[in-house]
Amino acid sequence: MSVSPAVSMPRLALPPRADWIFALRTAVTGLAALFIASALGLEQPQWAMMTVFIVSQPVAGMVLAKGFFRLVGTLVGALAAIGIAAAAGDSPILFVVMLALWIGLCTFVSSMLRNPESYGAALAGYTAAIIGLPAFGHPHLFVELAVARCAEIMLGIVLAGLAGRFVLPQLARDALVERLAACIVDLARYAAAAIHQAGRAELDAMYAALIADTQALAAMRAYARLEAPGLVTHGRQMRHTIGYLLAAMSAARTLQARAAHPSSAIQPFRRSLDAILTDLAERPEALLEIRPSLRRIDELTARAQQSLDAPAVEDEDYVGVTARLTILTELLGALKATLRGLSALRLRSPDRVAPQALPALTIHRDHRAALTNAVRAAVASLCVTAFWMATRWADAAGVAVIVAVVSSLFASMPDPMQSAWSFFRGTFIAAPFAFLVGQLLLPALPGFGWFVLLVAPVLVGAGLAMANPRLTSIATAFAINFVLFLNPHAAMAYAPQAFLGSTAAILIGILLSMGVFAVVLPQRPRETMLRLVEAMHGDLMRLSLHERIPKPSAFESLAYDRVNQLMPLVQQRGEAGKVLLDGAIASVMLGLEILRLRRAERAGALPAAAGQVLADGLTGVARLIQARPRDTRPALALVAALREAAGRIGVPTAAPAVLQVAASLRLIAAVIEDHPRFFTREAVASPA
Repeated sequence: MSVSPAVSMPRLALPPRADWIFALRTAVTGLAALFIASALGLEQPQWAMMTVFIVSQPVAGMVLAKGFFRLVGTLVGALAAIGIAAAAGDSPILFVVMLALWIGLCTFVSSMLRNPESYGAALAGYTAAIIGLPAFGHPHLFVELAVARCAEIMLGIVLAGLAGRFVLPQLARDALVERLAACIVDLARYAAAAIHQAGRAELDAMYAALIADTQALAAMRAYARLEAPGLVTHGRQMRHTIGYLLAAMSAARTLQARAAHPSSAIQPFRRSLDAILTDLAERPEALLEIRPSLRRIDELTARAQQSLDAPAVEDEDYVGVTARLTILTELLGALKATLRGLSALRLRSPDRVAPQALPALTIHRDHRAALTNAVRAAVASLCVTAFWMATRWADAAGVAVIVAVVSSLFASMPDPMQSAWSFFRGTFIAAPFAFLVGQLLLPALPGFGWFVLLVAPVLVGAGLAMANPRLTSIATAFAINFVLFLNPHAAMAYAPQAFLGSTAAILIGILLSMGVFAVVLPQRPRETMLRLVEAMHGDLMRLSLHERIPKPSAFESLAYDRVNQLMPLVQQRGEAGKVLLDGAIASVMLGLEILRLRRAERAGALPAAAGQVLADGLTGVARLIQARPRDTRPALALVAALREAAGRIGVPTAAPAVLQVAASLRLIAAVIEDHPRFFTREAVASPA
């Protein structure tokens, strides 16, 4: 009897081979850590097992990075606990205050850094609570607990690092190559779609994805550097390549904004560029053998440069042609360097660029948000620890530790409340599994063999879920707390009252931390958006007026990092949020054109009249940003003034350098005309 397709059941997708390798490797390593810790007689061997699941990642470099900073954070936190205990003496008030201040300081530092350094800083804070709270009132226990925790955690880190690096590893260098190749393909598709003038929504979505993926490449670069000493060179090579990729993205975005142009002089270049981009996007072999693509890029660049050196001015908008050919040559140059970087990383070629030529890749640091996170973590830890000190309720110590962990670890995340909720869900789900295995089955079935047989399937399932990006946070919380609730030791006994008390303490601690996120200096997305936009405005003013001219890579990386942080904040704010995000992205193009003008100014090769027009244009931009008018009329007035100035100096007899200045002034005018609201007070007032 046949089954109708309409009622056939869908087939469940099985986890891929890489996920099974990760899950089995992590489970086996965790069990080995527990066995070795028990054989060595360590006081709480479950810490070694928990550490394996905390630091385990699919990519070997990520395991090493997280493990290294966990070790550093643990050592610093242990020393801090000993120091706080020595300074506080027998004073509980002084101990509580110093511990809260230490947790706040570490949370501040964590909020100013990025993973994995951020993780290490947060860990240094709450490790002091993990060691200090149980040992308070027993001075002889501080050093003993510090040594025990460090030994247990170090064992887990070493085993996880060795397993991740040598047991069927997925190397960060390989992941770098794959992600970089995917970024190049996506860049080629985006630029080709811009040439064909695809829909605005489609182009914006492609560009937003490119920004996010490029930011992820920078983190993967740090992981690759820790994977092996020989990869430090490749980390430097990757830094160059990321800089070129950012430049190519900026040029492609400017190309999108200026794609439409009636001049016949542009069409042959556009068709040739489209053919190159289409090949990169649709033919995988083009990224495996890049020499044909490089030859075509060199040929097109030479043709474009020849036209720039001797522009055809008869019946042409020569300033517009100059602007578009300049963008095209920049895109080609950055694309060529990116392809070479991909090839060098794939072939493990040495980086031949001088170290002083490294691009400056910078990130946005929000001091106010970091201070808010620090105050929140310190206040929460102070209140709960003081409650424990006052009541001496045994399980309150566990609550205090969890509050310190959650309020500092998740504080710097984009949505700390959602992160804490995921942690709560994973913890809640782990409780019944741990009760079934640890309270009902293992007391009746003693021995390490039964332990492995009962625990391994749960750990493998948790590892499979951890390998799934959609479930990573919940699955990691499940695995860690399953081991914590299980509390494995030689003689497992039925003790439901103690189990329920410790479990309730952890769940209550997480809920209290979520309450802290909601009540104590809660996140205000509009204020965060305001600070990001003000920082972008400030950068544009400094570019226009400051004597020092930064590297384009420094400006681009910082601007894109801010855009990447802005994107999730504006997604729920409708049209007003879209206007703000579009303006922020456009400000990257504006800043690069300002930098082009500043370099022309510093070169000193411009005639006096063109130099004055350039200076007046930069001053006008700075005044507009500084004034931040209530409406768009001043912005549109500046647009008219810039175009009139560009027309004065962009005459057929002008030198190529002067035509470049005129082209940049026109591009600046076009950006401001397209996004006038970004330069008004409405830019941060609308998305309320």
